[in-house]
Amino acid sequence: MSHTEAAPGSSLNAHRRGRELAEAADGRTVDVLVVGLGATGAGAALDAAARGLDVVAVDAHDLAFGTSRWSSKLIHGGLRYLASAQFDVAHESAVERGVLMTRTAPHLVAAQPFVLPLTPLVSRAQASLAWAGLRAGDMLRLAARTPRQVLPAPRRLSATEARHLAPSVRAAGLRGGLLSWDGKVTDDARLVTALTRTAAAHGARVLTRVRALELTGAGARIRDELTGEEGEIRARAVINATGVWAGSLTDGIRIRPSRGTHLVLRSERLGALPAGLHIPIPGETNRFVLVLPQGDGRVYVGLTDEPVDGGIPDVPEVPETDIGFLLDVLGSALDTPVSRDEVVGAFAGLRPLLDTSAHEDPEGAPRTSDISRRHAVLTSPDGVTTVVGGKLTTYRRMAQDAVDAAAAARGLRAAPSPTAALPLTGAAAPERLRALPAPRRLVRRYGTEAVAVHALAAQDPALAEPVLPGHPVTRAELLWAVRHEGALDESDLLDRRTRIGVVPQDRAQALPTARDLLGRAAPVHP
Repeated sequence: MSHTEAAPGSSLNAHRRGRELAEAADGRTVDVLVVGLGATGAGAALDAAARGLDVVAVDAHDLAFGTSRWSSKLIHGGLRYLASAQFDVAHESAVERGVLMTRTAPHLVAAQPFVLPLTPLVSRAQASLAWAGLRAGDMLRLAARTPRQVLPAPRRLSATEARHLAPSVRAAGLRGGLLSWDGKVTDDARLVTALTRTAAAHGARVLTRVRALELTGAGARIRDELTGEEGEIRARAVINATGVWAGSLTDGIRIRPSRGTHLVLRSERLGALPAGLHIPIPGETNRFVLVLPQGDGRVYVGLTDEPVDGGIPDVPEVPETDIGFLLDVLGSALDTPVSRDEVVGAFAGLRPLLDTSAHEDPEGAPRTSDISRRHAVLTSPDGVTTVVGGKLTTYRRMAQDAVDAAAAARGLRAAPSPTAALPLTGAAAPERLRALPAPRRLVRRYGTEAVAVHALAAQDPALAEPVLPGHPVTRAELLWAVRHEGALDESDLLDRRTRIGVVPQDRAQALPTARDLLGRAAPVHP
């Protein structure tokens, strides 16, 4: 690959979409149709394509349009699942975290330190329990064979050390802190983009803005959302990976969505944050509010776990009750509480939890925070395979299980999944990533392709300019997203290929630049 080019065969753009949509709906029968291009659907498209199957993957909107862009950006090692005795889920999470950090996406997933400040609100018994949990989490790391140099050991901090790593924490009564490490993805939507482009490089046809109107075991009736034209995609196997919307396409699937809300603050509000924070929720033994520095001038604070009733919106709204709850818990540990008008943005995602409770006894239904995070793969009577549940960290295993089940149900001959050892677009060994002649920030977002993105800016100084003052994303990154990452409109650019859109004020300011670059982007044919 040239330093100024994308990985061979991986570029997604409007030209490729138009050509491959025509091919997919021309009457041929493909091996696998995947519906939904969040992390699990993109992972299933890659898994099937990497096994040599002929794959089409569609989404009614865009890559990572739903739950996959609203996460905490953490690749969890499964610690919280030990407390509820979900040992298999905990181990699976730790294994998949190690896969991402050491083999498939070391450019996107790195170790993130966290401090749990031992304030007067954290009793000594709670502190002892938390420390035991962190030690158990380190045993999970060991069992998953993730090297110590990738994830350092937890340790106790003095009050001075805790204040150094978390200067905004209230000093009065601070006894010290507990330092731990977990995986953090640079950007969850970028992970989905890398997955999808890797699938495309293996021959998958990736079609955004294509809505599945009806699914059967033999394919789907579809509509091109850009033109309104309807058609059919025939397939030997169909995988429904639409998350919280899965029940609308396949009968018998009952989802109990849980809303996870995050607040967005400007970084200067909390000052330098070398580490994230775990702030215990009063009255809970195993739940925390997380303070998550993003490295782009923003800090996220989350998250809630609230059941959602009624219809499933495309973009969930954030209720004021969630914002108040998060600010209250955050304020319990800070020198100066954050006020409501200092919240510059907020977002919520809906976890697609499988509802196994009895509908006739709603009073006895468990809290969504208590529902298992195990994923489920279900095959309908007409042969549609649906995958639900789980979480971002375990997307690869969910995708593998879904493809295994679909192949078995429909009699497809498929090789074993190779994805545990298959690097995603941009991945490379850490020493190679460190040696790349490109800014570190770009390397953490694009891996080896950072050199090509940087070269775009070098060729045209105007492209080196930031999209808006005070934010690190450059115009070159938007142009790259149109040419190589399948961005079709301003929303794709600002809300998913970059994170500019999580602050409405920033989004409005960046909109003219995004429109300008969409108009200027010369088509690049794959």
